[in-house]
Amino acid sequence: MSAPSVPKWLTWAREIQALAQTGLHFAQDDYNRSRFRRLLDLAAEIVRDHTGADVPALQGIFLAQPGYATPKVDVRGAVFREGRILLVRERSDGGWCMPGGWADVGELPSAMVVREVWEESGFRVVARKLIGVYDANRDGTPLAVFHAYKVVMLCVLLSGEPTPSSETSAVDFFGREAIPPLSSARTSPRLIAEAFAHLDDPLRPPAFD
Repeated sequence: MSAPSVPKWLTWAREIQALAQTGLHFAQDDYNRSRFRRLLDLAAEIVRDHTGADVPALQGIFLAQPGYATPKVDVRGAVFREGRILLVRERSDGGWCMPGGWADVGELPSAMVVREVWEESGFRVVARKLIGVYDANRDGTPLAVFHAYKVVMLCVLLSGEPTPSSETSAVDFFGREAIPPLSSARTSPRLIAEAFAHLDDPLRPPAFD
């Protein structure tokens, strides 16, 4: 399955924003800071012209990301029970996805996956294997403002019962032929297929973009 194409304007806006953010971090005088701030404004205006987003709001989001610009990280846990995969339904868009979310500073990747699964589904798990590392913007989220990587880990179910959270409205297990409509910004069909492939083949190597 081919990955969604990213529009040129968004690729340009992301790169301009990243260059401006990094430039602001290293700039040592007001002249250069003002030039990099103008680049940040231009990135926001590009996004505004194609999406209708509010420029001041975008500027606030961009300025909240200090330091050298790097991709954000999203973690997901693939959990199986009797050959069916655990999915949660997002309150925000009604779509289903593997439990997970943005990575937190200071926490181990495996610990983040375990915590996210517990908080969003009510199940205790242990992370056992890396399924893959993906370019999230080319795998279901082509209109995200920031560049992001998605890390998916295969987890072993230990205990618990389905328990929705403040972010999820339902929790259930699904067979590979009965996957419900997905929250594509969080879990794409490609990730589901790869998770089942690792279930079928314990020796399958991690995928990566």
